[in-house]
Amino acid sequence: MKNMSFDPLKTIDVICVGRVAIDFNPNEMYRTLDKVDTFTKYLGGSPANIAVGIARLGKKVGFISKVSDDQFGKFVTNYLGDEGIDVSQIAIARNGEVLGLTFTEISSPTESQILMYRNGVADLQLSTDDISEEYIKKAKLLLISGTALAASPSREACFLAIHYAKKHGTKVIFDIDYRNYTWKSKADIGVYYAMVGKMSDIIIGSREEFELMEILPEGNKVSDCELADKYIAFGNQIIIIKHGKQGSIAYSSDKLAYKVESFKVKLLKSFGGGDAYASSFIYGVLEGWDLDKALEFGTASAAMVVASHSCSNAMKAADEIKGFIESKKDDGKVVTEIDWSDEI
Repeated sequence: MKNMSFDPLKTIDVICVGRVAIDFNPNEMYRTLDKVDTFTKYLGGSPANIAVGIARLGKKVGFISKVSDDQFGKFVTNYLGDEGIDVSQIAIARNGEVLGLTFTEISSPTESQILMYRNGVADLQLSTDDISEEYIKKAKLLLISGTALAASPSREACFLAIHYAKKHGTKVIFDIDYRNYTWKSKADIGVYYAMVGKMSDIIIGSREEFELMEILPEGNKVSDCELADKYIAFGNQIIIIKHGKQGSIAYSSDKLAYKVESFKVKLLKSFGGGDAYASSFIYGVLEGWDLDKALEFGTASAAMVVASHSCSNAMKAADEIKGFIESKKDDGKVVTEIDWSDEI
């Protein structure tokens, strides 16, 4: 595909917008949460994990969010800052809002779940007053997390950030990142997801998330390629539709399509892989790689993270990911070019 071009005068590679939270991952494996006694604390939240992943790959990253006015808020802000991420645009919530908490459950070698606490969270209090036009103007890419669209005033803050991005030639990535917490109706989800999808340059999401964008009547289905056609017609250059264990399909605006499978690893958990995939894929886009190479790199990063206990802490440097890919070269290709209309 024709690679994305970026203004070399822009000083920030990626700005991520959305939730930052804390993950509590169990130290006792293969138990349900009611039987777990101890947890390890990590930075969490999909856009925050993606920011860490991109920073560890050597890119300059900024983060826009709002955090709690307490020790947990300090923990996540300090963590991001220690990773070299610019935290100057992280605001403090002043009305008692809390940081979101995620308790993860690794109940068996093949099953894991998450339990999220999202009531009264600070990140959804991000407002238009917290969005700087001059800051967004400096970035090559702006990543919007779909969770940040779930409620006001965060929703309006995201749309203002996108407005500034479009005004100043900053590319927009929409990571759909659906969580059912906080959303009031499927109609709301469809309206706001579709609005952002029509203004973005890259969309990444699961098949189920794309269906939420469509507000389809019960029993109605559209194919992956029809979804890709629709959002490419709105100006997107890349559409990635994920199908869980079956892999994913990536579509480019020049009518190339690639099927993406997984590297073989010993799975520890089923969460965190999508964040690693996104961060490393975005790195490849910034590096000007062809789509298939960027997809392979993202897939390798995802495999390494789902085999690890944490998400944020497990994000890898570029040489580590390249070494992993080299070690798996005898397993066969994970990315293959397919016909546009092929389905998984």
